[in-house]
Amino acid sequence: MSRNEGEFDAFRDDIEAAERRIAREIEPGARALVVAVLVFVLIGSFALPHTGDVRGWDVLFATHGAGKAAIALPSRVFSWLALVFGVGFSMLALLTRRWALAWIALAGSAVACAAGLLAVWSRQTVAHGHPGPGVGLVVAWITIILLTFHWARVVWSRTIVQLAAEEQRRKAAAHEQARTLLETLDDPNSAQPPKPNGTAPGSV
Repeated sequence: MSRNEGEFDAFRDDIEAAERRIAREIEPGARALVVAVLVFVLIGSFALPHTGDVRGWDVLFATHGAGKAAIALPSRVFSWLALVFGVGFSMLALLTRRWALAWIALAGSAVACAAGLLAVWSRQTVAHGHPGPGVGLVVAWITIILLTFHWARVVWSRTIVQLAAEEQRRKAAAHEQARTLLETLDDPNSAQPPKPNGTAPGSV
């Protein structure tokens, strides 16, 4: 192998490594600002009453009358899911631009959507004398639905790019293998039979 071919192979390896690194990252573009705003809205919803005078932080840590308001398990599950995935993993995904973290934020937010529906329903069907769903709970539920939608768009668009890049990489690898095979077949040295060891035929 010549020096130029070796340098080209090394350069190609660097390009492929860069492509794989880029494929693990997301590029939300203007959608990143929307997600960031939704994250701050979700954080603010915990300062609002989720039911009666009980705020979202009180639901999380069972303080300031959460027990008297008969806070059910769906409300606590939804609050924790919204905090961990809607806030935590969403912020991590925006800061690191990691595709895997965006996937986790999407999956957790999707589960939080279902938990939010159960939380609202549990407050609507609570025993007589207890408050129903508050503005904070409704805002948090709508916000997590919007977060799920935007993360799905980001992840899906990145998945399409990854699939296209992998297909292009497979085609390039197949083309390189075919070219190497043709060069091997065209090489006159490869067509010569190997020289036998030992003495030539007819010699004593």
